[in-house]
Formats: sequence, structure tokens, C-alpha cells
Amino acid sequence: MTPATTFSGRKVALFGLGGSGLATLRALQAGGADVLAWDDSPESAARARAQGFTVSDLHDADWSEFAALILAPGVPLTHPVPHWTVDKAKAAGIEIIGDIELFCRERARIAPQAPFVAITGTNGKSTTTALVAHILARAGRDVQMGGNIGTAILSLAPPAPERIHVIELSSFQIDLTPSLDPGVGVLLNITPDHLDRHGTLERYAGIKARLIAGSDLAVVGIDDAPSRAIAEAVVGPVVRVHVGAETPDGGLSARDGLVVGADGRPLADLNGIGTLRGAHNWQNAAVAIAVVRALSLDADAILAGLKTFPGLPHRMEEVGRRDRVLFVNDSKATNADSTEKALTAFHDIHWILGGKAKAGGIESLVPLFGRVAHAYLIGAASDAFAATLDGRVPYTRCGTLDVATAKAAEATASSGAAEPVVLLSPACASYDQFRSFEDRGDQFRARVRTLIG
Repeated sequence: MTPATTFSGRKVALFGLGGSGLATLRALQAGGADVLAWDDSPESAARARAQGFTVSDLHDADWSEFAALILAPGVPLTHPVPHWTVDKAKAAGIEIIGDIELFCRERARIAPQAPFVAITGTNGKSTTTALVAHILARAGRDVQMGGNIGTAILSLAPPAPERIHVIELSSFQIDLTPSLDPGVGVLLNITPDHLDRHGTLERYAGIKARLIAGSDLAVVGIDDAPSRAIAEAVVGPVVRVHVGAETPDGGLSARDGLVVGADGRPLADLNGIGTLRGAHNWQNAAVAIAVVRALSLDADAILAGLKTFPGLPHRMEEVGRRDRVLFVNDSKATNADSTEKALTAFHDIHWILGGKAKAGGIESLVPLFGRVAHAYLIGAASDAFAATLDGRVPYTRCGTLDVATAKAAEATASSGAAEPVVLLSPACASYDQFRSFEDRGDQFRARVRTLIG
């Protein structure tokens, strides 16, 4: 744990008692703060009490006594309307910050030169964060990984000169971190997302840009217009990463499974690394290489880390093989944009899709339908998706994931393709039939393992 000592002896309000909220509460108390904590959810408040914390209704508090409001990142700060605690904090004239800000202040106090890598982007940030941490750990470095992935940042070990924090940050977290100052800041890409929480794409991009503006070294993917503009505005050192034939000056490019340096020579061959398939993962790998090179890792250590990367669950996760057939769990693909990445990475696809559809459905995927041998429809989107597939891709209405997996496995067993792929990439939210995308992916993995013995 990293004790948050910068509010020692002062009273603060904390709202939000989920996983990161409880970790923040522990860190503040360990650092000597007087914390009044609350959550609108009776279940969350009860869970905190059961763990021995005092929970006090902030509606009844004297807000003039507080030095700050520590807000959980999932709580609306500006859109669609500010949370009631935000209004109270503004009326009291106190700052509103999150757990990442507490970490940044603690780092500035105890180890300002401690290595700190912060990674954001609309897509790919979890894989890139995990890949950077894996390469460093494989090379014997002391690595702490967390933030928006896995462990809450204040549950990690404290900053230290030889300890590298590799932290994934969402736009919600950046918005609550005014003094964000990583040694290496990464922006992978920007596409429209979370506009209900940020209002406009411009505001969303502006929040992402703050991570880059505060970095000693910026690593920026330049394959979308907002990210290119952010890279051009960087005052300090910046490494540009491009997926395509042209290598940016002083930057890296990724194409045909190769990561190429500024001098035109390949730095890594990703072909044959199943966990890094597809152009989106080439970008992730190129960015990771730029980051770990900045942390003085040599070429052999980088290649060893890339080749042993296990990947992340539910993100193009290779869950098994039966003879020539590959089974892939991409349950994290809850919209068409995410599913596009999987469809471009494979051929001869037996595609399991469906669930609670997002706006636009799968119309944007029509140009990739030639890669699909057969589609297997599940869940609430079956009718809408059948209408899009009709006349373009053979499909079967399966209803449930178990039925779809069994039918796809049966069909691929007699396929003449070199490597037929059973791909769960639903392009839908999961909550029509499952608790979460993780639950959906876990059930698929378990079913596949039963099928392949």
C-alpha cells in the first residue's frame, strides 16, 4: 500500500466505496487523514462497514471543514450533470481530486524521480499496460502495475527510485488528476467514447491530452486526427508511433507484423506471437517497445518479453486448439469497433456474436464479412444482426452461447481451411444473458475446454 500522507492531520470527504474507493480510504487513514466516507449505494456502504470502516452520510456534513473531496472516478464530475457531492465541494471552495492525484502527490513528496509510466487511449490501453509491465518484469525490474487495470493505484507499493509504476488511466481518472506528471506518458488513440460523461469529443480529447502535456517523454499513436494534433502540440520530447509503411521522424512504425525503427531497421518480429495478432496489437507492441527503450531495456530483453507475453483474458485470448481449429475468446469486444480488430486478425472465421446491441449494430463490419465462413447468433441482437448478415454471410440462430459454441465446433471439425477459427467476438454488451463480459468469456472458455478435453 502507498499511504496518502499529504492530507495528514486534515479532514477530507471521500465519495465512492467500490474497490478503488476502499483502497483510497485505507491509504488516507494510513497517512493520517481524518476521512468522512460515503456512498449512495446502501450495499457499498454496508460492505465498507463490514470491513471496519466508519461510514458517515455526507449530506449531513459541514463541508467547510473539509480540505478536499476525494471522488471515485465513476462518479460524474461534469456530465450529464455533476454529482451532488461535486456541487457541495464547489460551494465550499475545496478541490476535487481522485486516487491518482493522491499517488502523484505522494510520489512528488517521497521519490520525485521514481519511474512512472502512465498509459491512456480509447482502445488498447489495458493490453499495452500489461505488455509494458510484463516486458519489464521479465527483465527483472521491480514493477507495480495497476490503476484502471487490476489493482487500485494506492494498493500498490510506494514509489521508489528503482521501482517502476506502470499505470493505466481512464479519462475519468485523468480528469481528477490536476498534477499528473509521469516520466513517460502514452496516448494510443482517440475515438468517440464516454461522450455522455465528457460532453464532446473535443473535451474528451483535451482530457487525454493533459496526460501527454505533463509527461517528461510522450509516446503517441498518430493514426487518428485528435492524437496527431496532440502529438504536434507537445513541447518536449515525443516518440510518434504509426501503423503503416511510413516511419515518423524519430519514431516507430508497425506493419506486416514488424516493428520498425527510425533508421528503417526492424526492432521486433511479432509474426507467430499469438497474443499480439492484428494491426492494433502491432501498435500496442510498438508503443511498449518505445516505453521500455526509454527505461533502458536492451533489445534481447525486449524480444524475450514480447515472445512470452501471455495476453489478457477476454481480449483475443487463445483458449485452446482442437487439431487445426483455434478457439478465441474476445468477449471484451462489446461494440463493432472492438470486433473489427478481431475480424482483421483472422481468416476462415466461425463468428459467435450477439447480445445487447450498441448503436449502429454491425453495419460498419460489412467490409470484413468476406473473412467470415459462418456466423452464429446469440442473444437480444439476433434479429437485427440477422438482417445485416442476410445475403452476405451464412448464419445460424443459436440463442445461447452453449449452442453457438457447439455448432461452431462441429462445423470447423469438417472445415478444409488451414486454420479455422471459432471466434467469440460479440460486438455487443453482455447483460442480456450474462453478468458481465468476463462472465460471458469465462463461460465460453469453460465450454471450449470441455469440448477439446
